[in-house]
Amino acid sequence: MKFLDTAIERYPQIDTEKLLVTGGSYGGFMTNWVITHTDRFKAAISQCCISNWITLNQLSDIGYEFSEDLCASDPWDTVEKMWDQSPLKYAKNVRTPTLFIHGFEDYRTPIDQCYQMYTALKRFNVDTKTVLFRGDHHGFSNVGKPSHRIRRLQEMTDWFDRYL
Repeated sequence: MKFLDTAIERYPQIDTEKLLVTGGSYGGFMTNWVITHTDRFKAAISQCCISNWITLNQLSDIGYEFSEDLCASDPWDTVEKMWDQSPLKYAKNVRTPTLFIHGFEDYRTPIDQCYQMYTALKRFNVDTKTVLFRGDHHGFSNVGKPSHRIRRLQEMTDWFDRYL
């Protein structure tokens, strides 16, 4: 947010009433984190995201070391620390309409990460939608099925257009 504040300060032509946020993989985690800690953005798109470090630790093909290293904790001795760093913990704070995009065969950030955050936002009455791509994986936005890449871009455009 400090970077955004600096950009707005340096470039006054930025319309602060039309800010959008998106990211994939760790950027999906960051998108989830941002929407749980601010309502500055008109809409968000979280792609191939991380929402819960505890379950990611057990399910991701990247290995348990990844989440334990990033969180400096583990699900057995310092589970509270992992939970404190999980966007899902703060889902009740979200007001930003959020689209989730995920591949069914994403083993890096397994589909449960998307489902958990989406379900929480539904629970707290946030406008949300999930678009899932059967037969595609973590990097499908770059090297996935062409029809999926086209549909992904269309879904993203439609979502952002809806809120601007």
